[in-house]
Amino acid sequence: MEGNVFVVGLGLIGGSMALAIKKAHPDAVIIGYDVNENEMKLARTLKVIDEMAPSLEQGMKQADLIILATPVMQTEKILAEMRADVFKENVIVTDVGSTKQRIIKHAEQLGKQGITFIGGHPMAGSHKSGVVAARAHLFENAFYVLTPVNGVAEEEIERLKEWLKGTKAQFVVLSPKEHDRITGVISHFPHIIAASLVHQAERYEKENPLVSRLAAGGFRDITRIASSNPEMWRDIFIHNKEELLALFDSWISEMQKLRSIVEEENSEAIYRYFLQAKQFRDGLPARTKGAIPSFYDLYVDVPDYPGVISEITGYLAKEQISITNIRIIETREEIYGVLRLSFQSEEDRAKAKACIRKHTNYDTYEG
Repeated sequence: MEGNVFVVGLGLIGGSMALAIKKAHPDAVIIGYDVNENEMKLARTLKVIDEMAPSLEQGMKQADLIILATPVMQTEKILAEMRADVFKENVIVTDVGSTKQRIIKHAEQLGKQGITFIGGHPMAGSHKSGVVAARAHLFENAFYVLTPVNGVAEEEIERLKEWLKGTKAQFVVLSPKEHDRITGVISHFPHIIAASLVHQAERYEKENPLVSRLAAGGFRDITRIASSNPEMWRDIFIHNKEELLALFDSWISEMQKLRSIVEEENSEAIYRYFLQAKQFRDGLPARTKGAIPSFYDLYVDVPDYPGVISEITGYLAKEQISITNIRIIETREEIYGVLRLSFQSEEDRAKAKACIRKHTNYDTYEG
C-alpha cells in the first residue's frame, strides 16, 4: 500500500499502529499529530512517524487513512468536528477505542457525507505508556475488532485490513453493541472488581495496618489492573454505561447466590462453583492476547547479596532482552529471594529464561 497515513494521538497504541503499518508498507508516509507537542517531536525523533502535522486539519487533508488513537471522549469531539470537504477522495477513517456504540453514532454523520468510517479496537496493550513504549509487534496474535458503520462496503473493510496487516492481528467484525457487551464482560467489569477489592483492602487497613503488608503478594498481582489510567477508565465507563449497569445487576445476583450457599454451608454447591470456574478458566486460550494486557512474568530464585539484580539485568541487557517491570517479592538474610521480571511478550520471557539458565544456576519459573 502507498499513500499517507495520519495518526492522531501518539501514545502507546497510536505509535505502535504507526510502526506496524510502516513495517508492512515501507512506501507509506506516516504523518503524526498529538496535542502534546513534545510527544509529537519525540515520535519523529524515534522515527515512529515520518512527518509532524501542524494541525488536525492539515493532517487530514493529506491522508488516505486516518487513525484516531485518542481517548474515547476526545475521539467523539474530533468526529463531531470533521467535515467531508477536508478529506481526500476514498479516505478511510478508523479509531482504536475500547467502546464502540457512542463512537459509531458520532461517526454516522461522516457516512452521510460519503466518508468511510470503520470502528476499530485492537485488543492489546502494555503496562508502559507513551510513544517510547510503542512496538510494531504489540498487536501480534491479538484480536482486532472492526465495527463498520452501516452501509460500508466489504471491499472497504478489506482495504483497511490490508493497511493494518502489519499488526499481525486476528480481525473480527462485530456490531458495536456486541463489541461493548463482550468488552464489558472481559475487560471493563474486571477493572471494576479489581478497583473494588483495593478499596475494600484500604478500608480494612484502617482497622489493621497489617493488611497492606500481607496484601503485597498474590493480592497485588490479581489487582494489577486497578493501577490503570483513571482518566481513561472514567471515560470508558461513561461510554459503556448501559452494558455496565446490566453487568452490575448480574454480578449482584451472582454474589447473592454465592452468599446464600456459603451461609448454608452447602459444601457440594461451593465445590461445584469453584470447579466450574476452574474448568472454564483452564479452557481459555493461553497464547492469544485479550482485552486486558497479559502479564509475562518470570520468577527467579536469587541469593540475597549486593549486585544480584544488576547481575541478572546485565545478562539480559547483553542479549537485548527488554524488561517492562522488575520487583523483589521477598528477601531475607541468608535466604533466597524471589525476583519477578515482567516482559512485553511470551517470546521475550522465553529468551530471558534461556539467558538466565545459560549464565547462572538460579531456578526460574513462569507466572
